[in-house]
Amino acid sequence: MPSLGADMESGTVTEWLVQPGDQVRKGDIIAVIDTDKALIEVESFHTGMVDSLLVGAGERVPVGTPLARITGAEAAAGPRAPARQPPPARAEPRAPAPEGPPALAGKERPRPEPAPATGAPKPGPAPPPPVTSPIVRHLAEQRGLDLAAVHGTGPGGRVTRADVEHAERRVKASPLARKLARELGLNLTEVHGTGLAGAIRAADVRATAARGAAPQEAVGPSTAQPAAPTREPAAGEPDVELRRDAMRRAIARAMAKSKREIPHYYLSTTVDLNAALTWLRERNRDLPVSQRMLPVALLLKAAARAARQVPELNGFWIDDAFVPGDGVHVGVAISLKGGGLIAPALHDVAERDLGDVMAALRDLVARSRAGRLRGAEMTEATVTVTDLGDLGVESVNGVIYPPQVALVGFGKILERPWAVDGLLGVRPVVTVTLAADHRATDGFTGARFLTAVERLLNRPEEL
Repeated sequence: MPSLGADMESGTVTEWLVQPGDQVRKGDIIAVIDTDKALIEVESFHTGMVDSLLVGAGERVPVGTPLARITGAEAAAGPRAPARQPPPARAEPRAPAPEGPPALAGKERPRPEPAPATGAPKPGPAPPPPVTSPIVRHLAEQRGLDLAAVHGTGPGGRVTRADVEHAERRVKASPLARKLARELGLNLTEVHGTGLAGAIRAADVRATAARGAAPQEAVGPSTAQPAAPTREPAAGEPDVELRRDAMRRAIARAMAKSKREIPHYYLSTTVDLNAALTWLRERNRDLPVSQRMLPVALLLKAAARAARQVPELNGFWIDDAFVPGDGVHVGVAISLKGGGLIAPALHDVAERDLGDVMAALRDLVARSRAGRLRGAEMTEATVTVTDLGDLGVESVNGVIYPPQVALVGFGKILERPWAVDGLLGVRPVVTVTLAADHRATDGFTGARFLTAVERLLNRPEEL
């Protein structure tokens, strides 16, 4: 069981995406782990063949417990036939099997049916239910799609997020309409849309329900109910209240440990953003609306570049010593729709183009709220940034997330009287705060960091 955060003590294997006999490569997603904060897709650390699964689905085990045994690549090339290999086979070179029929979710000895290895078609008497992950099932359930009708293009016919999104284009519906359809047990394909371009509105769902359309068996084992309950967990998902409580307990443990063990010191400065925002407006003028950048991209990039210039604040305090980060991986504090907070890593921010930072941030926020994060994103942040300006907060005195040694806060961009070259005017300004670990650095180092942030924001063309 990997450690997916300093506050994680144990985790639950929600689902295995591989079985004994499967070939895996380093970086392949092999399991989904519930960490109390989120469902995390966990990658394999090795290339080889899955020999055995040591922890069953639904089992909760402490961090450090072996989950599976993976033999080396040389063993994978041996004569042993895989116990399970869904069609089509993974794109790995395998010793060709003379007997030829593609291995379904069956046994080592398939029936001698005259079915050539053609790849996509699924021979056999009864196709298995669609193979997918809990995350994809949750996404399909959110969007009112029946996974049995979605064509999977992933390895082994697995239904991927892209498949769900492609299928969704055929069923246009508002988020409220999808929510109502889910609560009423209606399949959106049975609803006639009266909105723009045939889009399904909430009123269309209500009208279909009023006409007494038979509830369809939707994604997962949903239970038919005469009326929507006050709160019913989605199929295959943990109880919402239980998850929220577990997340609060995990956050409480981490923050209590931080305040107990880390001697925090706090610094702040106010930065004139006139040059930065003027430059951003000019840059956005030439970009399509979908690619335009928000001020948060500038703030993240400035914090990352400053952390690269002052590396004493970019890393970890481990075993009574500072360990520098191997790059500037910014943990971005993201509030979740169901409550709680998560801070996954945006990798190599200091090296990326601003447009790329903005696109990566949008993707990270969307995946965080959909529960589609990778293990590396939960463990590799070297410094955390929190931006509460959109909530009206003027300054942030944060709590450091151990074992990191710094947290940077940005408040709301405000218009304030500001003197420039002896002349008083009104300028957009932001308060930047730094919470730092006094074991690793002191106020002089923190001041250097804030000075670097201010200098970079006043020269946005260099970001």
